[in-house]
Amino acid sequence: MATCATHPSLMLTPPTSSVHPQDLTPSLSSFNPKPLSSNFSLFPLRLKSRARISGRWIDVKLQKEANSRASRVVVASLATKAEVAESVEQRDDGSAANTVTKPKPKKVKAALPLKTERVRYKRLLEVHGLRESIKEYDLKTAISLLKQTANTKFVGTVQAHFRLNIDPKYNDQQIRATVSLPKGIGMPLKVAVLTQGEQFDEAKNAGADLVGGEDLIEQIKGGYMEFDKLIASPDMMPKIASLSEILGPRDLMPNPKAGTVTANIPQAIAKFKQEKIIYRADKTGIVHLPFGKADFSEEELLVNLIAAIKSVEANRPSGVRGVYWRSAHISAMGPSIRLNIRQMLEASI
Repeated sequence: MATCATHPSLMLTPPTSSVHPQDLTPSLSSFNPKPLSSNFSLFPLRLKSRARISGRWIDVKLQKEANSRASRVVVASLATKAEVAESVEQRDDGSAANTVTKPKPKKVKAALPLKTERVRYKRLLEVHGLRESIKEYDLKTAISLLKQTANTKFVGTVQAHFRLNIDPKYNDQQIRATVSLPKGIGMPLKVAVLTQGEQFDEAKNAGADLVGGEDLIEQIKGGYMEFDKLIASPDMMPKIASLSEILGPRDLMPNPKAGTVTANIPQAIAKFKQEKIIYRADKTGIVHLPFGKADFSEEELLVNLIAAIKSVEANRPSGVRGVYWRSAHISAMGPSIRLNIRQMLEASI
C-alpha cells in the first residue's frame, strides 16, 4: 500500500496563538485524533489558523461546532428536567390530571358459540325429541309429526323444501311454475292488474283488488307496493319495462311463464284468488313452497302436499340428467322432517 507524504514546501507553519489550555472546554482539550500513520492524517490540509497546544493540533472550526453541539445538548437536557419537574409538581398538588393516554384495545368480534354450547329453549328441545333427524318418513307419518311440532303461540305457515338435481345457472335446468292448491294456503292474496281499454272494466268485475294503467305505474315508481300479485295485459309490457328493477327483486314482475301476463285477465284473477302459488328454484337448486297453515287438518295438508309434489314433478326441466329428486323436507316453525322419496312419489301418482 502506497503512503502519502507531504512535500516540505507545502508545510505551513502555524502562527503563534494566545489560546491557553485552561481556556478550552474539557471535551476539546481531551480531543486526541490518532493518525493512521506518521505520514497520513485524518485531517486534510486546510489554510486556516491552527493552534498547537501541548503537541496536539486543534481545528478552530471543530471547536465552534463542538461548542454549539454541547450547548444544544445542555439546553435539551434542561428543558427535559423542567418538564419532568412540572409533571411531578402537578401530581403532588393534584391540580392537573395525568395526560398520558393509553391506546384503546381493538374491538374483536366474538366468535360464534359451538353447536354443543348453544342455548336450546325448552320447547325446541321437546320438539327435537319427537322425531329422528336421519330417519325418512312417509307422507302420513311426516304430517302427523308436523302437527305435533307446530305448537307455537301463533299459526305458522307449513312449508315444503325440495332439493333437486339441477343447476339453475343453465337455461335448460331452471324451474319456474305455478300450482293451485286444492285446500288453499290460508292467506288471501291481493291482486293488482295493469291494463287499459275494455279490459279495465273486465278486471274490476272479475274481483281484482286494484286496477290501473299508467297512473298505477307511476304509483309503483313512487313506492306503492300494497299488493301480492301483479297481472298485466300484453299491450302493457313495454310500459312496465322500467319497473323491472323495483318488481324483479320482490318476485312481482309479470311473466308469461308464471301466468301473470295474459290476455284473459278474468281467468288469471280467478286462479290467483284461489291462492295460486308461484315457485321457482333458488341458486342452490332448492324449491321452497308453502302448502298450508299449521291449523289445517292432516287431510288438508296431505292433499296440498301431494298437489305440490305433482307440480314439481310435471315441470321437470329438460336439461336434468339422472336422478331428479335428491331430498325432501317439510317443516312448520320447528325442526324439519325428512321424507322418503320413493314413497312420496308413489303416493303422488
